[in-house]
Amino acid sequence: MASTRYRLIELLNTNENTYISGQKLSEELNISRSAIWKHMKELEKDGYTIEGVRRKGYRIVTSPDKVSENTVLWGLGTDWIGKNMVHKQMADSTQTIAHQEALNGAPNGTVVIADQQTQGKGRMERQWHSAKGKGIWMSIILRPDLNPGLAPQLTLMTAAVVAEVLTVHTPANPKIKWPNDILLNHKKAAGILTEMQAEQDRIQYVVIGIGLNVNQMETDFPDPLKEKATSIRQETGKSCHTTNLIQQILGRFEQVYATFMQNGFSPIKSKWEYYGYKIGEKIRIRTPRNSLDAVLLGIAEDGALLARTSDKEIKKIYSGEIEWLREEDL
Repeated sequence: MASTRYRLIELLNTNENTYISGQKLSEELNISRSAIWKHMKELEKDGYTIEGVRRKGYRIVTSPDKVSENTVLWGLGTDWIGKNMVHKQMADSTQTIAHQEALNGAPNGTVVIADQQTQGKGRMERQWHSAKGKGIWMSIILRPDLNPGLAPQLTLMTAAVVAEVLTVHTPANPKIKWPNDILLNHKKAAGILTEMQAEQDRIQYVVIGIGLNVNQMETDFPDPLKEKATSIRQETGKSCHTTNLIQQILGRFEQVYATFMQNGFSPIKSKWEYYGYKIGEKIRIRTPRNSLDAVLLGIAEDGALLARTSDKEIKKIYSGEIEWLREEDL
């Protein structure tokens, strides 16, 4: 049913400014005219305005500003990502659902989207505040032919994709705080969480979670987050069309992922460092074992954080928390 609905949406989208006859749709989809009519009614329930004219056919006049499987597929324009889509009005976490879908054989490029998460996940088991209809809460299932040790590079790649898309939507220059936070005006607007199931030398699947604050006002955030978090709407003063933003992220993700798989991490490294937050400034890195004061240099070819200590030693950091230091702190 879902694949038929997708092909119907694709046909209507291709003929967006003209009518397409019920007969042609029936022939293309190999279903009856009455089945076409039922699909149209389902699209209308989703908020589409559909015009049906005798002897001309159907066309979609307007599409709704809401997130659903149908609205995201309408005009998505990707080759493989998002062609299988799971939409939930409410979920504990899109990551949890994506893991279940992947274990059940969901294909490469499957996308899980929720209007609201009750237990949104961030790094280190932190909770991500995921208010209903206010942001993008989305997970992508990938099945890459990669060594498991390279999976963290996908986090950095995704962060660069989101930062690049955000440059179109806000005058605030997006910055990436290593490894997975996207900041607008020094406040967190998005986070990336990468999880995987793997054997010693083979990835079974990767789930990349994207949480992006889109239309929140300051009052939408709980008190502990009001000084730390922001949204596109807060930075621009304008509401943003969430469905279009999802389509842009998925479209750009597909392009950059293809480059990554063909050419490795080097092009991603340059893109990430372009958006890198406070490169060249003094930082304190806290790891499970110790803390280290250093100057942030960028990232290495394998995606590790590069930092220079006070004795000029270059350190590679693979896991830790970063604090920003004032001149007098060092």
